[in-house]
Amino acid sequence: MSTSSPPTPPSSAFIDDKRRFKNITLPCEWVEDYRPGGYHPVVLGDIFNRQYKVIRKLGEGSYSTVWLARDLNGYVALKILVSEISGSTTELRTLRHIIEVAPVAETRYITRLLGEFEHRGPNGVHKCLVFEPMGPSVNTMVEELPQFKPRRQGMEIRYPPRMAKSILKQSLQALAFLHENGIAHGDFQPGNILFTLNDIDSTPEDLLRQEEDVEARSISPPVQRLDGKRDKWAPPYLCVAQPLVPFTYYAEGFKVKISDMGGACFFTDPPTKAVTPRGLRAPELILTGTVNNTVDIWSFGCLIFELITGLPLFCIPCSEMEDDDHLLSLTTQLGALPDELFNHWTTSSLYFTPERKLFNCQLGGSHFDRAGPDLDEEEAHKVKALIRWILQYDPTKRPSPAEILADPWFCEIDVESDSSKVSMA
Repeated sequence: MSTSSPPTPPSSAFIDDKRRFKNITLPCEWVEDYRPGGYHPVVLGDIFNRQYKVIRKLGEGSYSTVWLARDLNGYVALKILVSEISGSTTELRTLRHIIEVAPVAETRYITRLLGEFEHRGPNGVHKCLVFEPMGPSVNTMVEELPQFKPRRQGMEIRYPPRMAKSILKQSLQALAFLHENGIAHGDFQPGNILFTLNDIDSTPEDLLRQEEDVEARSISPPVQRLDGKRDKWAPPYLCVAQPLVPFTYYAEGFKVKISDMGGACFFTDPPTKAVTPRGLRAPELILTGTVNNTVDIWSFGCLIFELITGLPLFCIPCSEMEDDDHLLSLTTQLGALPDELFNHWTTSSLYFTPERKLFNCQLGGSHFDRAGPDLDEEEAHKVKALIRWILQYDPTKRPSPAEILADPWFCEIDVESDSSKVSMA
């Protein structure tokens, strides 16, 4: 093994043929992103800001890792941003704006910023954001519901209708608050809607602490460079995210909150690049890159179908032609694109004649007949009508969050006093 120091890695991730590390197959962040400008290397037990002791990995994203930490007042979620975006982020500006304009009561459906500080490490200066700890995402929690344990072959995994409806209404109330304050979330998806926890501040630390156990797959095997040298930019191991599922409140009267303002923007300052998941992107976003205050509304319309059925409305395979696949799927589900959108589709001639007659491919059937597998005929009709009202090609015709909340289907449920209505069955 060479004892000379390895070269400083570049400030952007290596391409595959210039990797630094041996491959790690566990579901963790990409180890190559531990570099100047990238993730801060965290080890369980690390102390931040002389007050926050890291005891558990909660999750990770493209631009941050999130940890459960403890201080004298209880537990917090510590979000550590990659250093290359830590100078002045839209997320931080958005969170500060929310604190300035709204009392706590008005932000009850949004994870609220509790504090912030900077931490210097081998990869640069990282902005650290402090939040209340939350449970797993809507994506994750559906897999943990007791009626799906143990899993049986052929079992359909989806939220019970009343539970799905409550999740939708609460997340819509969060969107209404953001939009009323001139903010678009920009990344509205099930992975960014989190369940609240039972009161965990009285829970002993040893019940929450993540074990440094390779065999239990709670951490990875040691991070090793391909050249055998010691690396000072990466941690000695990666932690596997362990959402606080056992401490999550999901029974009657449960609460969810929208999190992750990393893709948020002010209506007056739209971004040049959106982070909305591909299957939830509005058609104008696909074709022109236009980001407006209705992109959240389009995503919400897709999410109604997804939570009710357990299936995505637009399932887009990852390929070189994924935008075309998405646009063809839109045509199948919602009808032909209007001329002002179709004219931006540069590859449409692969699928349509000059007279806009389809050729060279076959469209699948509509998914809308699946929009009520657990609903009676009347309610299924209401849901389909609601989705079609929201998913309009013309952004100016899409309803606002407040208008959607006034729809009879949402008026039937009161999430503030719904302990008698929301059930797990």
